[in-house]
Amino acid sequence: MSPRTDDSTRGSGQEATPPAGAPTASEARVASEVRAASEAPAASEGPAAAQAPRAASTAERVDALRRFAAVRRGRGPHLTSCAVLLAVAMTAGAVAVGGDGRDAARAVPGVSRAVDADVLVRGDLDTAIRSLQAHVREQPRDFGAWATLGTAQVERARTDGDPSRYARAERAFARSLALRPGNDRALAGQAALAAARHDFAAALDHADRALERNPYSERALCSRIDALVELGRYEEAAKAATVADRRRPGVPVFTRYAYVRELRGDVRTARRVLHQALGTAAGPADVAYVATALGNLERGQGRYGIALRHYARALAADDAHLPALEGRARAQASAGDRAGAITTLEQVVARSPLPGPLVALGELYEDRGERAKAREQYALVDAWTALARAGGVDVDLDTALAAADHGDPAEALRAARAEWDRRRTVHTADALAWALHRAGRSAEALPYARRATATGYRDAAFLHHRGIIEKATGHDRAARASLTAALELDPGFSPLGARAARAALKDLEAAR
Repeated sequence: MSPRTDDSTRGSGQEATPPAGAPTASEARVASEVRAASEAPAASEGPAAAQAPRAASTAERVDALRRFAAVRRGRGPHLTSCAVLLAVAMTAGAVAVGGDGRDAARAVPGVSRAVDADVLVRGDLDTAIRSLQAHVREQPRDFGAWATLGTAQVERARTDGDPSRYARAERAFARSLALRPGNDRALAGQAALAAARHDFAAALDHADRALERNPYSERALCSRIDALVELGRYEEAAKAATVADRRRPGVPVFTRYAYVRELRGDVRTARRVLHQALGTAAGPADVAYVATALGNLERGQGRYGIALRHYARALAADDAHLPALEGRARAQASAGDRAGAITTLEQVVARSPLPGPLVALGELYEDRGERAKAREQYALVDAWTALARAGGVDVDLDTALAAADHGDPAEALRAARAEWDRRRTVHTADALAWALHRAGRSAEALPYARRATATGYRDAAFLHHRGIIEKATGHDRAARASLTAALELDPGFSPLGARAARAALKDLEAAR
């Protein structure tokens, strides 16, 4: 249930011009190797999968993405080279799709609760997937195992970023439903898959069908809340969270209940529920997830020291938990430790170059005058877009904001409008407002900026955007109130944004 998703449209239609002649022999060889890797069958599809080529290391994946970004940025001479790099990065899973840039820990419930406990070695999805693959080879008519395998593939795609796993998950769910039509485990898995692909209308439909079969399905209850939130149907989401809390109380439901309360401006209840969730967290994955959610909540309220303590607890439970590392970096930056924040974010993007941390790192570089390094990070966002789209994910929201500030305002507006047409949330309203403003259409932007803050949800970036738009449209008194509220709530919300808010306030005061 992501408050902001790592979405982007930058880079569509920007492939390099095809070469006039045939590819070189070396290019053909590499393309053939990549094609063999990308077309290898999934391990669940039979023994031949054991012969699949070696998966690239994390360093190789990230390097492929960086080289792909360089080719796209420079409009390199060979389309084949561009396609090869894209295939390498995508086949190896360089990009985590379906995650969230700024508050990633809110996007996925504790992984240890996502797959049946009798199959999953707590938190170890790779072990679970291997076990399930071996089991369905021996027992191919076990519909429950196929459904669980599909869910494990969805969760693994969200953590290792391999979009090809979504297709494998889809096949596993289809197999489960063929064996046992209408079984709630596969339907709930399909809901999670649709949500991961950002098709929230389909996620809601699948969740409702699963709950008709089993009203106590935790996965379906959670997916239903997620879908309603991401469709902007907040009143219904609140009711769904109450129902889920009554039927299946636990970490996945608690964290969603807390976020629904936060969206309505009730931070106190959200905090209390998250502390309750942390007290019931049974394994490292759940502890890391909930502690990171608490850190994100406190950071958004400007309580950086408390946030850092929560991130430390998350990392003590799981020192590889990327959302906690990203949150710590953002809190470090907000608290004034820019050097520490850069170091931490460099660790994050070296392992998972997603738009949220890439933009954050780029802005920190830009803030200290390293513009070339900043441009490299923004170019990687463009590369990520191509990978995510190739993986079948709707990608518009977060990178609409990235393009508005660091790219093409016209493209940002196109992306924001596309996302607004799909779902009307406070986050899409904010993105559309800011894209309109950056495109020079501030009068059109103002109603959307007001809508973004209408539920009571308190976000300093939203308030900053609203204040700048109000200033641009001559609503000086309202602009002073919005900008002051942004800086009082979270004075370090963005190195560039906070500076712009202070400068705008200074201009407004001078004009009084």
